[in-house]
Amino acid sequence: MRELQRVGRLEIEALELGLPELIRDAGTAASRRFLEFFTAVIRNPNTREAYARAAVRFCNWCQARQLHLSQVQAIVVAAYIEELGRSLSKPSVKQHLAALRMLFDHLVLGQILPMNPASSVRGPKHVVKRGKTPVLAPEDARALLESIDTTTVLGLRDRSLIGVMVYSFARIGAVTRMNVEDYYQNGKRWWLRLHEKGGRFHEVPVHHKAEEYLDAYIRAANLTGSPKTPLFRTLPGRSGRLTDQRLNRREALKIIKRRAKAAGLSTRIGNHTFRATGITTYLLNGGSLENAQAIAGHESPRTTKLYDRTRDEITLEEVERIRF
Repeated sequence: MRELQRVGRLEIEALELGLPELIRDAGTAASRRFLEFFTAVIRNPNTREAYARAAVRFCNWCQARQLHLSQVQAIVVAAYIEELGRSLSKPSVKQHLAALRMLFDHLVLGQILPMNPASSVRGPKHVVKRGKTPVLAPEDARALLESIDTTTVLGLRDRSLIGVMVYSFARIGAVTRMNVEDYYQNGKRWWLRLHEKGGRFHEVPVHHKAEEYLDAYIRAANLTGSPKTPLFRTLPGRSGRLTDQRLNRREALKIIKRRAKAAGLSTRIGNHTFRATGITTYLLNGGSLENAQAIAGHESPRTTKLYDRTRDEITLEEVERIRF
């Protein structure tokens, strides 16, 4: 127990060196509560990174105006959000405000502040009815998959990675967090266990093409006997051998950009492209929005609808009816 306490104390001391002055000046209790928020409350690493940037930016803004934490009131937060809107997009401003609201809630619960100064501040109005994620036409998605050289483990890994995303509507984070055992057989069907945000699991049956891709990759990479190890791994340089390290989102994006360029496609596409491409293709082929929502694991059909581009071609056809 003493050793754990010592390690915890050293970790806090190390983290405190990077604390914003606004928090440090408010005392040890405020510093601990601030660190608690980012180490214990925010569990998702991507959210933690984004919220930390937002919190530090706000703290530095306050410090530049010689404000103490106790002086931060609703009018201060409102002025900051107003200024932020001049340089950032509306979604980014809303994310910053959400981060501050959560952080101040945590400080209030810890009795660092008497009330949340961000709770009454309204962010910019922003309603999204159509997503901006680039979507591949079915023939382009097929061309991309077929262009990958599958005589190497590298090619088999990349094809499987893209195949899982496009055929299961999976987010890249859910896919890269998968272990070998998360591709499993249940009865006569094979399933994917996707690692979603907040520690949730989302299980979907495997499309026969994704099954083909995964089987070839796992066999070539000799992963069958390592069920609890990462499914998608790094492969440095031209070694031809996989490491034990898990592939991350940034590395996956580089893979996709490289493969898209080699296939002669726009390198504007990203990790989310395949989620949107899968959903759009499914709906074009007569699938229902309700089932697309279930496969994608969305809480709301409105979220699924953001990925639906089936109206794009219809709109173009209608515009072309304008003839003189």
